[in-house]
Amino acid sequence: MEYKDYYKILDVSKDADNKTIKRAYRQLARKYHPDKNPGDQKAEETFKEINEAYEVLGDADNRAKYDRLGRNYHRYQNMGGSAADFDFSQWFGGAASGQQGRVHVDMGDLFGGGGFSDFFNSVFGNARARSTAGRSMRQEDLYGRVGGQDTGLDVTQTVNITLEEAYEGATRKVQQNGSQFTTKIPRGAKTGTKVRISGKGNAGPYGQGDLYLVVNVMPHTIFERAGNNLRLDVPVDVMTAVLGGKVQVPTLDGPLQLTIPPGTQGGQVFRLKGKGMPYLRDKTKSGDLMTRVKIAIPTDINDEQRRLYEQLAELK
Repeated sequence: MEYKDYYKILDVSKDADNKTIKRAYRQLARKYHPDKNPGDQKAEETFKEINEAYEVLGDADNRAKYDRLGRNYHRYQNMGGSAADFDFSQWFGGAASGQQGRVHVDMGDLFGGGGFSDFFNSVFGNARARSTAGRSMRQEDLYGRVGGQDTGLDVTQTVNITLEEAYEGATRKVQQNGSQFTTKIPRGAKTGTKVRISGKGNAGPYGQGDLYLVVNVMPHTIFERAGNNLRLDVPVDVMTAVLGGKVQVPTLDGPLQLTIPPGTQGGQVFRLKGKGMPYLRDKTKSGDLMTRVKIAIPTDINDEQRRLYEQLAELK
């Protein structure tokens, strides 16, 4: 009979704590779940092995027995014994503990029969017979609900913020599972930024999921965001564009004066360094404000103004 290395299957060390084992199991189970890999026989077999490994390592009594068996098995090999000749019979017949509240995996429910390996059934007892001690792990245990999104016990909520709140940072009151709490939205958040709130998702057999707030930055009336930069159209009157001067420009820090050089053309862009959005993961950096000149042509002029424009036209 083939010895199963459950630590290797879950890719954890032999001294891994229960939290580490649980986390490794959940990640692998989601990756290889048959609903995510339809028709993939190799993924299905891997999924079976993952569940079998967790059924042993996730149960204190099962793990203790497995560790004792493993020490004997490896000692026998180190002494030159053949793996094929190792006597497993002394370890047979030990039904698993079935701890109160533990959820056992019924592979028959998932695959219509053909569950755990001969190694597992011989050493730890028949998993299908024991599954009534808890409840079978079906798709909803991994993904939250049958036919639902692949979010598991984690929950996502969309939160709308203004551009000013994205610039300054914000707080939001969130309701989840009947409780209300306040969380922070960091400076520099963009549409699509996820704020993780640990332990505020749905409860399940293998722990508590997390709540993810997905940020949506609402459109602004005058600023357009491009990454960490902001774009802004600045109206400049004809005389200032021709002769030069200063115009007032709004920023998220308050208005400032922009110098317009003589002969400025419509569509010309001036960069105001550091006046854009703060970087999400580097508080020392900010994007720039890109100001695009729009020549403001007067539409209502008096007789004197018209006469002066006509004089200018005659000078061409």
